[in-house]
Amino acid sequence: MTNTDHTPLTEPVSPREIPDAAIAMLDAEGIVVGWTHAAEQLVGYPAGEVVGRSAAHVLPPAEDTPSASAFAEQCRAQDGWSGTVMVRHRDGHAIKMTLRISLLWGQDAGTRWLVSVTDIGTLSPWAPNGAVRESLLAHAPIGIAVYDPQLRCTWVSDVMERHVGVPRDRWFGRRLKDLFPGFEAEALESVMRQVLESGPTKVHEYRAWPPADRGRAHLFSASFFCLQDADGKALGVCSMSVDVTGNRRARERLAILSEASTRIGSTLDFMQTGQELADLAVPLLADIAVVDLLESVPFGLEASARIGTTSRRPVLCRAGVASIDLGVLELPAVREEVIHVPPTSSFGAALRTGRSHLEPVLDTHAGPWVDHDPTRAQKVSDSGVHSLMVVPIRARRCVLGLAVFGRSEEQTPFQEDDLLLAEELVTRAALSLDNALQYARQRTAALTLQRDLLPHHVGGGAALDVASRYVPADMDHGVGGDWFDVIKMSGARVALVVGDVVGHGINAAATMGRLRTAVRTLADMELPAHELLTHLDDTVRRLSEEDADAPDQAPAAVGATCLYAVYDPVTRRCTMARAGHPPPAIIDPQGRITFPDMPAGAPLGLGLGLVPFESVELELPEGTLLALYTDGLVESRDDDIDVGLDRLGAALAESGSSLDDLCSHVIETLPTQAPADDVTLLLARTRGLEAAQVASWELPNDPAAVSFARQAAARQLSEWGLDHLVATVQLIVSELVTNAIRYGGGSIRLRLIQHQVLTCEVSDSNTSHPRPRQPHIIDEQGRGLFLVAQLSRRWGSRSATDGKVVWAEQDLPSKAVAV
Repeated sequence: MTNTDHTPLTEPVSPREIPDAAIAMLDAEGIVVGWTHAAEQLVGYPAGEVVGRSAAHVLPPAEDTPSASAFAEQCRAQDGWSGTVMVRHRDGHAIKMTLRISLLWGQDAGTRWLVSVTDIGTLSPWAPNGAVRESLLAHAPIGIAVYDPQLRCTWVSDVMERHVGVPRDRWFGRRLKDLFPGFEAEALESVMRQVLESGPTKVHEYRAWPPADRGRAHLFSASFFCLQDADGKALGVCSMSVDVTGNRRARERLAILSEASTRIGSTLDFMQTGQELADLAVPLLADIAVVDLLESVPFGLEASARIGTTSRRPVLCRAGVASIDLGVLELPAVREEVIHVPPTSSFGAALRTGRSHLEPVLDTHAGPWVDHDPTRAQKVSDSGVHSLMVVPIRARRCVLGLAVFGRSEEQTPFQEDDLLLAEELVTRAALSLDNALQYARQRTAALTLQRDLLPHHVGGGAALDVASRYVPADMDHGVGGDWFDVIKMSGARVALVVGDVVGHGINAAATMGRLRTAVRTLADMELPAHELLTHLDDTVRRLSEEDADAPDQAPAAVGATCLYAVYDPVTRRCTMARAGHPPPAIIDPQGRITFPDMPAGAPLGLGLGLVPFESVELELPEGTLLALYTDGLVESRDDDIDVGLDRLGAALAESGSSLDDLCSHVIETLPTQAPADDVTLLLARTRGLEAAQVASWELPNDPAAVSFARQAAARQLSEWGLDHLVATVQLIVSELVTNAIRYGGGSIRLRLIQHQVLTCEVSDSNTSHPRPRQPHIIDEQGRGLFLVAQLSRRWGSRSATDGKVVWAEQDLPSKAVAV
């Protein structure tokens, strides 16, 4: 006897899945011998008007339908009939019905017919539509059994035999509990008693193991109808059973796929996505699941080999592993272990072809992969895995890795429908992995661009000791447009810049590079801080207009903030201005921390020209620490900016650390090491030039001052041990002082500064800046600045409070450079 367990399920079948069929029982001649309450409700005839009469009274044959006797022979030859018919209602209107005639066998080879009709128009909206729906109702295999009022079987169909594997001869005259003592038949008989007593149709679910599929339990849904005689009394109970295993498994698979949409791909982390796939598969699909990615994928690099191409022996990295037995987790391979795949194995074939492999019965004693890796094969054998599925993780015609599913505790081997579900799950994981790859590629490009555009080494010359840190945003937010710079200027001065472009991604990084270049160009023009920001604001607005998609389209949203500061080690004064950027932190030599109150200015690119930028000038004693930063260092979604500023001040108060160590310490105080915005920090500690490194003279506006200036410069260079520069510097001084006397007015000032280079400066009260000319051969003038350019390392001019300064630089031998 088949091992059958008709245990009632705690979860009843949904009524929307079982149509309320009208049942009639006919004898061999087509006379109605049994009627149901559902049939009366459907066609309007009570049992007294139908039982004992021909079924043609209710189901008239169409013109092209054979005679009743011929139709009966056709049904007998085909074990029944099914199709769509028009049924006459008692009030005269016709109803389109799905009709099914099933042959029942009784004792001594007697036969009867069970007719079931269902009104197609009243089916639930969840049922299939149209011809497909009718076909399902007409052709689904239904097991039928009829029991008398004492619940003894009197009639049974061939399908019922196949459902439970018991020959029909053993059914007749017996109750269910006599036929199958090994299952809880009382529950089914209890339902039948309720139907006999009350009449309405009832539905009950049970499990059984059909002979055709002994290894897997099937779920059956049984509908019970009360058969009535002409007087409306109960003749017995009709049971109609349908195998709904596929429906239940389909619902389970839909539930798994629905869960996969929320559990797989929660982040852009490759390894976590692999682990999420493994965790979801166990125990919903498999007892053991492992996910291996090509070794390049976790680094954000796409697979180089496409499906169908040959490549070197593949190397995988284990990204996810899950098992119902925790002790098995480390048997095949641990997470993040490197896996070498034999090319001739089923794993290598899946990687090469991109096709899944199903091995219902796993052989761990023979095969290419066993021969190439006997140690791991033995581990798999010890784990008890007896059935295996290998599913490639594919995206855009490339294989990113493999997902392997195994069964050890569940004795039922994997089948084709299990493989289809596994492929669906892996497809969803592959989509998440591909999205992560695309994002990683863009993020890597943006990060590479940004790092290439940022200074690789910063130095403050003789004016500042500097150190910096840049921390890109986490993967969920993307690389931003932060930048910083340290620009050496004339007269030993140094400019410090920190800026932040609105937005994230490669566009923000590219805009950052353009703005950094613009700031360097403007800094070379020696503009005051507020004027530099004004020109930079114009630049940002022009970039915004140029990036517009069309002339009639509004400019794209391009904006930035910036802080620009220039420190002079001779005067120990710092001039700074900001455009919507956080103020700097200033820590004096005694450790006191202040955030200077300076005009905030509007962010760059907003077109607020009516609000001019303003500069402030601060005196900074030697040893003062300046901290320039972007808002990612002090702002977060959880805390107010004041909290971030207090945290920054406390971190900067740490004394005795080098600037590089102090940068690291500040970054370590961040609430999270995966910030939502880029973090940029630039630290600068001021140094002042000693008095002996600077020499200056006030000169009268008189041609005789040229000779005095030449002699004074020569004496000073001799004191500094720079006699080899005397002749060159005297020529430069002569030209610059002569131009100041000729084109300027008022007093003239000569200054020599010895730092990393030798700077010669001449100041006058004229605000016009000199422009070099290319003199012709016959010209007697215009060669002075041309000569200065030829003799100098570099030269230029800048505006001053009461005029301008023209300067020229000379290289110094390394031993002469003052530190």
